[in-house]
Formats: sequence, C-alpha cells, structure tokens
Amino acid sequence: MADPLPILPASTLVPEQPLHLFEGWGIELEYMIVSRDTLDVLPVSDQVLHAVSGTYASEVPRGATSWSNELVLHVIETKTNGPAASLHGLAAEFQADVAAIDAILAPLGGRLMPTGMHPWMDPFAETKLWPHDYNAVYEAFNRIFDCRGHGWSNLQSTHINLPFADDAEFGRLHAAIRLVLPILPALAASSPLMDGGATGVLDNRLEVYRQNAHKLPSLSGKVVPERFWTRADYEGVLLAGLYRDVAPHDPDGILQEEWLNARGAIARFDRHAIEIRVLDIQECPLADLAIAALAGEAVRAGVDEVWQSTAAQQEWEVGPLAAILLACIRDVGAAVIDDARYLEAFGFPRGRATAAELWRHLRAELLPEAGEFAHALYVILEKGTLARRILLALDGDTSREKLAKVYQRLCDCLARGEMFEGLA
Repeated sequence: MADPLPILPASTLVPEQPLHLFEGWGIELEYMIVSRDTLDVLPVSDQVLHAVSGTYASEVPRGATSWSNELVLHVIETKTNGPAASLHGLAAEFQADVAAIDAILAPLGGRLMPTGMHPWMDPFAETKLWPHDYNAVYEAFNRIFDCRGHGWSNLQSTHINLPFADDAEFGRLHAAIRLVLPILPALAASSPLMDGGATGVLDNRLEVYRQNAHKLPSLSGKVVPERFWTRADYEGVLLAGLYRDVAPHDPDGILQEEWLNARGAIARFDRHAIEIRVLDIQECPLADLAIAALAGEAVRAGVDEVWQSTAAQQEWEVGPLAAILLACIRDVGAAVIDDARYLEAFGFPRGRATAAELWRHLRAELLPEAGEFAHALYVILEKGTLARRILLALDGDTSREKLAKVYQRLCDCLARGEMFEGLA
C-alpha cells in the first residue's frame, strides 16, 4: 500500500492448499525509494519493476521472493513467493533483494530507505500514485479519502501472514493475535519523526494509520479487531458492514473486497491467513525477521494455550486492548501496563510492567535460543526500539543536516544488513 490498500494480485502469498497453524509464514517488507543525494522521496518504483520484467507489472516473481508495487511510486515491496516453511534464512533472501533493487536504483540516482515514515516528506506536494495496473482501485481510495496525507502515502510496514486451515484454527489464531497486537509497537516502532520534527509520539506511522479513514471510521475501527471466531460471522457482520458503509462512495463496487478492512490484523480468507499489519519496517531485513520470530512465538503461545485458554482469550473486548495499543503507540517500550489480567495472560509474574519488560519476559520464556536473530533481539530489547535509537542519535537536533546524517546511516544499515546502533 501504504497500508490499508491491497497488494494486487496476492497470488504469491496464496498456498496451493490451506496450511495448518504455523506451517508457513508470509512476510512482506515495504521500503521507500529516495534520492541518493538528498534523501527526498523518488517516485520510480514502476521503473524498477519495468527493469526486471519488461512491463509495468504490479508483481514480479524473483525466486524465493517477489517484488510488487504499492499505492505510491516511491514505495516498493519485497515479499515471500508463497508461504515459507520457516523464517530461518529469509533475512538473507530479503537482503539480496535490497541489493538488487539498490543496483537498479543507482543509475536513477536512488536508493532504498528503511523506517516506517519518511522524516520530512510533504505528502501533499510529493505524492504520486501508481498509474499502471489496478490503478482503478487506488483512484477509488484517492477519490474517497485523498491519499496525499501521511496516513496513506508516507508509511512503510512489515506484514506477517499466519495461516489457518478451517474455522477452528481461525478462531484460535485470531484470539491469540488480538491479545499480542497491542504490544507490537513496543517492539517495532521506527517512526518518531514527521514533517521534519519529533512529535512526542514514537510510532507516528500507526498514529496516522489509525486515523486515515476518518471519513469512514468503521474501516479501521480501533485497530484492534473485534471478537469474531468464524468465517461466517466475520464476513456476515464485519465485512458486510464495511461494504455497506463504503457503498455510497463506491458506486462501481470496486472496493467490495476483504482488503477494505484496515484493522491492525485482518482475515484474508482468499489466502487462508491472518495478516498482521501494525509493525513498522526496521533498519534491515534481519531486524524485521527477528521481530517476526518473537512476535510469532508470542502468538503461538496463545494458540497453544501456554498461559491462558483460547476461551479466556476470546473473552477480551476491544476496549482494554485498544487502550494498551494507544499507550504503546505513544511511548513504545516505556508504556506502562498496569492491567494485571493482561499481564497474567502472558505469564508475567507481577501486576505492573512496562511493555519492554513484558517483551523481555516473552523473549526469555519463548525464544531463549534465538540463533541468527539473537543480536538483533538484543539490540531491540536492551537498547530500545529503532524509534528510540533514532532519537538518541539525533540528540535533540532535528535540523535537516542532522536528519540527513542519521537517515543516510540508516540507508547504509539497510544496504549492509546491519543493526542501527548510532552514528559511530
């Protein structure tokens, strides 16, 4: 997208047969294309895809991965070409994609930039929509919502697709994801800046994301999904309501599809998966895969009823979960969780914790031997989210010169597959 929009077509994420719980992983990574010299956004994703396919294709298979377009021309995505059996080894595949895209961008004067938002982009002046295949969908969204805003054209994320085979598995998986989702920004926030300055919010991508459909607020709700455990209820109540709400603005029925739902995790019955969408993109694929590994293990623990039964998980209403999500959007790891019932659902031994303390507990309990992800998780959990590390590197100086220095370093981290640990 930018986020609420579909990847069309989604064929590369669809298994030949429905997979059971945790039999596969679908990972999607979105990156900004920027000028190598100025770091201003550079709207040339169609030229990149044309360079490898000979056409302005919206999706180009590349072996283990595929590349695809998004809503705007300064964003490109790389994703697994079909569900991957494991996360191990995927970071190297994605890192190879980064190198290949950067090589195509070099003669165009461009390079890839990580993080969830461009720090100084003016979306009202710089947005250019994808003009080729499926443009009718993007134009429909633009007509209704005006996609020039930050919440549409300046946000890059990591998506995790987790499979389910039937209603019983969907109900278990959806309950577990709903419970984990509120604390994911405390692991993955990477967007502390917007319009050239710090806003006081650490995850600005999610802050603008949750408000981008204010004209039709039912599309995103409170970001945390509601309590639905079967396909019939999900489609008959939630999706039917969204289609009804958008119909007066969509006379041709272009948007009457399940990807219209803009919650932070959405059911994709077309691919028998739930897509988690609240993760900011990180500084390199290894960091994204490390976060996916830890988040996935937290979801798996819920599915396996390690600390709380599925029935108990399904009792959680949206309100308490949304309150924790908002705190984590604002303060990420420093967000205080004093809902003892929520902490008990993860086996945390005390009735009050910061979100960072909860994640360290989950790492120790669920992923003590992290293998290739060990260093990345150490940096994230001990030195802070990328959002906090960016602010530390800026040290209060948000001049264009200092921003450019920090974000050039982030671009270098992406190109080299390195964690961002400061300017040194």
